[in-house]
Amino acid sequence: MINFEDALAIITQKIKDIRYPKQPARLYEPVAYLLALKGKKIRPALTLLACNLFKDEVQEALNMALAWEIFHNFTLMHDDVMDQADIRRGQPTVHKQWDENTAILSGDSMLILSYKYVGKTPSNHLKELLDLFSTTAAEICEGQEYDMQFENRLDVREEEYLNMIRLKTAVMLGACLKSGAVLGGADSKDGDLLYDFGINLGIAFQIQDDILDVYGDPSVFGKKQGGDILCNKKTWLLVSALNSADEKVKKELFRWLKTDDQPEKKIEAVTACYNKLMVKEKARNLMEDYYWKAVRALNEVSVPAEKKTVLLDLAKELLNRKS
Repeated sequence: MINFEDALAIITQKIKDIRYPKQPARLYEPVAYLLALKGKKIRPALTLLACNLFKDEVQEALNMALAWEIFHNFTLMHDDVMDQADIRRGQPTVHKQWDENTAILSGDSMLILSYKYVGKTPSNHLKELLDLFSTTAAEICEGQEYDMQFENRLDVREEEYLNMIRLKTAVMLGACLKSGAVLGGADSKDGDLLYDFGINLGIAFQIQDDILDVYGDPSVFGKKQGGDILCNKKTWLLVSALNSADEKVKKELFRWLKTDDQPEKKIEAVTACYNKLMVKEKARNLMEDYYWKAVRALNEVSVPAEKKTVLLDLAKELLNRKS
């Protein structure tokens, strides 16, 4: 059995081994730049770990794992353009290091490259994996569209938000696990259980991210506290607050949502509203509900319990992370 660190080491080396065309350099250099930045690499690691549940060797899952990592970074390159983000993993974003047109085109080349790696998977699984990859890619675009629509809405319901993060974040985790299971020789039931494990873990992960943005230690979390508040981003905390507040608190929230020139006061005031409505506690409870749904799905996978320890430990670490 391999552990999470083993999976990361395998993926990191595989990324280093990618050979890009030399010309045009301006197209491929941003791809190499983004993939070389230090990231968690959770998605490709999940692919290898899921495969390893059913098969000792994970070699056949390497290209699929790499496809997921390249695709994920493609979404980040384009997201950074849409969000006008300056920093990614502590370094300038591609559109800042180069320009927006380069980021868009280099991102497109990453999407194509990810499909090339899917195409390198064993032929007996290619149709199933290509369908899974394409469906997941479309769902992620749907999630991003919902996220953008929510920017101009103050009536987003909690179930709408949960569906958005399911599409934008969780489906890829589920698909990474399912693809690894397929390549490991799992039956469809176990593949679906691992998909459910990933979906529920992904939703819990994003809710935790929403909590950390407001309540995390900036020195550990790596981001300025309250960044989501400053840009009026629809997080579970804000959506829950807007749906549960009385008229007085709702009026206070609306006032600060329209204020951009007092950043520190805005963070303090909105956080005070959250505290009054106990949305942090509600978010924590909801996150734990999804975590336990994930655990129950993993427990049903028909491999010995000791083989599932790596995934269970990873889920616990993600739940309790501070960054």
